[in-house]
Amino acid sequence: MENVEALDTLESEVYVYVRERAAMDKLMQRIGAAERIALDTEADSLHNYFEKVCLVQLSLGGEHYLVDPLCNLDLSGFSETLAEKPLILHGGDYDLRMMRAAMGFRPRRDVFDTMIAAQLLGIEQIGLAALIERYFAITIVKEGQKSDWSRRPLSEKQLRYAVNDTRYLAQLADRMRGELRDRGRVDWHSESCLAMVESTGRDNARDPEEAWRIKGSGRLTRRQLAYLRELWRWRDQHARRANLPPFKVFDNQQMLDLVRWVESHPGMPLDRGPKLPGNLGGSRLRTLEEAITRAAAMDQAQWPDLRRLDRDYAPPADCDEQIDALRGECARIAKELGITASTLAPRAALEAIARSRPRTLDEIMGSGGLLRWQAELVQRAVKECLHSTQEESTSRK
Repeated sequence: MENVEALDTLESEVYVYVRERAAMDKLMQRIGAAERIALDTEADSLHNYFEKVCLVQLSLGGEHYLVDPLCNLDLSGFSETLAEKPLILHGGDYDLRMMRAAMGFRPRRDVFDTMIAAQLLGIEQIGLAALIERYFAITIVKEGQKSDWSRRPLSEKQLRYAVNDTRYLAQLADRMRGELRDRGRVDWHSESCLAMVESTGRDNARDPEEAWRIKGSGRLTRRQLAYLRELWRWRDQHARRANLPPFKVFDNQQMLDLVRWVESHPGMPLDRGPKLPGNLGGSRLRTLEEAITRAAAMDQAQWPDLRRLDRDYAPPADCDEQIDALRGECARIAKELGITASTLAPRAALEAIARSRPRTLDEIMGSGGLLRWQAELVQRAVKECLHSTQEESTSRK
């Protein structure tokens, strides 16, 4: 049985706030001697357009450290030392992307992600606080989630909140690893964590013809999409200038409501339409009106091309039945396994598989972007739903 570290109590508030070179040197020595590190970060994406890492939390051997990247510390040695250790994270995709951007950090050892473990165990509430309560009957307060972590000084309340994001991760990972082993899913988890780590090492450049397609835009007409594209570009420009997250300039729902109104009320003053944000005045209001005017003046050839936008998403019309059958069979498999259907195979993956009609395991992985454990579980369903019917139809001719 694995050695499980003694569980901290909420009353244990001891931590080291690393803001100076001497404290960093001691931390690097501790990291070098540690068997594994629980890791988390705090960023400022809720308060700034140009987001950055504002705090790095680590727990190792019952000790807790908060590293402040905004104190002009040289983090290169820290990053290199940390990269050589097995890591434990919760929903680590964002943290690893941010640390790569901020300090070139890339893990070189195993990563255990407790959120991925929760998904593979079929746990419904996969947030960290919910898992800590589930496994240890400890309630942690998450009221610090929306803090502006870029502001200094950080309060004692913020620092204690930050510590709790790594305080229980090692013990949680031990419990979940045991459950994964009991259910024969350790390999699933290892492959999933490795794929997550590899994905965070790739740059995800935004396609300018896709970036403005916000949730809900799929229900708009081509003309309405022309308005949305101009409004999105207007919002992005002002968010950049003010270094604000776009939703603080104009949120998505407000943008969709305005798009529908201006398209159906051409030339009408904006003050007669949906309520606008209170901070919308001066140059923001003037340039918003200009964006609407540009969209209104576009001829049909300049509107977004729905065929181009949808070609990578919409399945061919002749395979709707096969897609439905494949989704139904995969949902049945997922239910038997006690996991969600999207954990087994996301809907977009199944539609991509239906379009390409793969036959081999490698082809299923390639066409649907599935991991090997996922492809192995759905391979029979792919054969039965996409090929059996087609082969039977061909043999009758």
